[in-house]
Amino acid sequence: MVQRYQRFLRQRYRLILHYVGLIGLISSLVLLLPLFALLAFPAEWPLAWGFLLPGGLSAFVSYGLGRRPLPVPLERLSLQEGAVIAVLGWLLAITLSTLPYLAWQQLTFTQACFESTSGWTTTGLSVVDVSQAPHLILLLRSLTQVFGGAGFAIIAVGAIARVSGAGMTAAEGRGEQLVPNVRQSAKLVLAMYSSYIAVGLVALRLAGMSWFDAINHALTALSTGGFSTRVDSIGSWNQPAIELVISGLMIGGSLNYLTAYLLVQRRFRAFWRNSELRLQLGLGSVGCLILFWGVTRSLYVPWEKALRVAWFETLTALSTTGFATVDYTPWNGLGWWLIIGLMIIGGGAGSTAGGIKVFRLMLLLRGLGWEINRRRLPASTVTAPYLWQGDRQQFLTWATISQTSLFVLTYWLILMVGTGILAAYGYPLQDSLFEFVSSLSTVGLSTGITSAAAPVGVLWTEMAGMVLGRLEFFTVIIGSLQLLHDGLALWSRE
Repeated sequence: MVQRYQRFLRQRYRLILHYVGLIGLISSLVLLLPLFALLAFPAEWPLAWGFLLPGGLSAFVSYGLGRRPLPVPLERLSLQEGAVIAVLGWLLAITLSTLPYLAWQQLTFTQACFESTSGWTTTGLSVVDVSQAPHLILLLRSLTQVFGGAGFAIIAVGAIARVSGAGMTAAEGRGEQLVPNVRQSAKLVLAMYSSYIAVGLVALRLAGMSWFDAINHALTALSTGGFSTRVDSIGSWNQPAIELVISGLMIGGSLNYLTAYLLVQRRFRAFWRNSELRLQLGLGSVGCLILFWGVTRSLYVPWEKALRVAWFETLTALSTTGFATVDYTPWNGLGWWLIIGLMIIGGGAGSTAGGIKVFRLMLLLRGLGWEINRRRLPASTVTAPYLWQGDRQQFLTWATISQTSLFVLTYWLILMVGTGILAAYGYPLQDSLFEFVSSLSTVGLSTGITSAAAPVGVLWTEMAGMVLGRLEFFTVIIGSLQLLHDGLALWSRE
């Protein structure tokens, strides 16, 4: 019996390694793409080996794994197997992208791993001095965010490898599909994402950025990543036109793909009926008003500047992008409270944004109303609460509400532990909470704790928060436990 199960596991892991190999090939592409910048910046040729060596070696090994023949007919992936692929794929991508930072010889291993993790998880916290960083390094940071934000390594496998089940995309946090076919849905997401980037690139160039800055910010704004080529982020330009374009890209990146697809199809009625979109717009509008009247109106003049700051900082927190136009140090407690709250909530489900997600907040609010009505109305009353997700009317069940509640509980438990660890290093509680929320919700806004001078323990704590937040806890837990279980089973002699 044991030997039969081991043969089954070996067969399944041949399939798993096939997909991990394909993910490795795409990760290798991320390392090789920055080399095209050498045409414009030939002085950085000495850094090329740090990209070519790991990229080429990884491509060779990954090709060997990816070319393994698949079963015919193609077998479906379970959610557990999808979780294993997601965990292995993300660890592989992060490890590979660490090597070019080490080749730069300006970062320690921990710092290089931190920058790579922050890029792939689209967090945007950084230990790199961008004023001194080579163009190749800056471009690598942006590319890891755009590939990691859309889950390119995962959805591209679905598009090119004929994945016949949603196990992998669901495990990576993208269970929703634009069309019933996984492969076609992945292609549509890639097409939408690429179109947004192209439009954003041209718009930023016309707004006053250089081509290099425009490329990087188009990538990191749409991926809600927040890496910038300037020390002062978007505030370095202080241009309303640039802030407007960046705002549009952040909104596009934080929208649920299903909601954005309705807009592309010009199905405006279904678009505006979407419950998640309405709550998202409401949170952004109320947050902007609170921030304007309670914080920015008294700090920035003229009032147009105060309104711009309120709008941009509300949006960058709610979309979990992490760009900034001002320093938060002079802000009062209300401003800090609002930004922390918006970072915790995050953007739309299935988008590039992090956080708990607006959809889960909306679901819990509906569940709360349902429970209040259940207690208030006669016992014989039957209620059927629902919400609109895309163009579908989704009725709520207690099972869905309980699953969402457990996710939110897990978020808060991890948030408490991470904040406590940072506070144990001597940082103020307010700063520790802000910094770890920024890590766990993959935002990138910082109070100054995250830097090249930060203790190693702080950086690894934040890295753990980034990965858990990006893969949404249960994928990491299920994938890790499944790997441990399968490893023990394969080594068992009984």
